[in-house]
Amino acid sequence: MIEHIARAYDTDLRELELKIAEMSRLNETQIVQAIEALTKRDVALAKQVIAADDQIDALQREIEEKAVAAIARRQPMAIDLRAIVGALRISSDLERIGDLAETLARRAVLLNGETHIDDVVLQLQRMAQLALAQLTRVTQSYERRDDAAALEVWRKDQEIDALHNSMFRELLTYMIENPRNITFCTHMLFCAKGIERIGDHLTNVAETVYYIVHGHTLLTERPHVELNSK
Repeated sequence: MIEHIARAYDTDLRELELKIAEMSRLNETQIVQAIEALTKRDVALAKQVIAADDQIDALQREIEEKAVAAIARRQPMAIDLRAIVGALRISSDLERIGDLAETLARRAVLLNGETHIDDVVLQLQRMAQLALAQLTRVTQSYERRDDAAALEVWRKDQEIDALHNSMFRELLTYMIENPRNITFCTHMLFCAKGIERIGDHLTNVAETVYYIVHGHTLLTERPHVELNSK
C-alpha cells in the first residue's frame, strides 16, 4: 500500500514537472520571437507571439487542476507537499512571463513604421539574452532540485537590473536630444521594464526551488540594483 502511494506521488509530481518544462519552453519561444519581431519590425511574427499566450494560460490552468487534485487525493506531507505547492508558484511566475512576452510583441506592432535606433535595439537584445539564459538555468535547477544553481540565478538578476538602468538613462538622453525619438524611446522604456520584470519572475522561481529543497524561504534580502546607481 505504501509503495503504491509512493508510486502515485511520483506520477503526479512527474506530470507537474513536465508541464512546468513545457511552459518554460513556450516562454523561451515567446521571448525569442517577440525580440525578433521588435528587431525586424515583423508584425506577423508579433501577432503569432500574442496568439501563443493562450497556450501558456491553458498550461497554468492544467497545473493548478493537477496540483489541487493531487493534494485532495494524496494528502501529501513534507517534501511532496512542497513540490506541489512549488509547482503552483512556478506556474504562476511562468504565466506572468508569458504575459510580459506578449506585451513585448504588442509593442512591436505599435512600433511598426516608427524610426528605430539600432543601438537601443541591441541593448534590448542583450537584456533578453540574459533573461533567456536565466530561464534555462532556473528551469534546470527546478528539474534537478539544484539549490546552488537556483541561488546563482537569484544573484545574477542584478545583471539584468544593471542593463535596465543603463538603458533607462540612454533612452532619456535620446529623447532630450531629439523629440522625434520620444515615441520610439517610450516604447523601448516599457520593453526594457518588461524584460526586467521577467528577470524578477525568474528570481521568484529560483526562490521557490530553494523552498522546495530546504523547506523554508531564503532569509537573505534579494539583490537589486537601484535606478540611480552610479
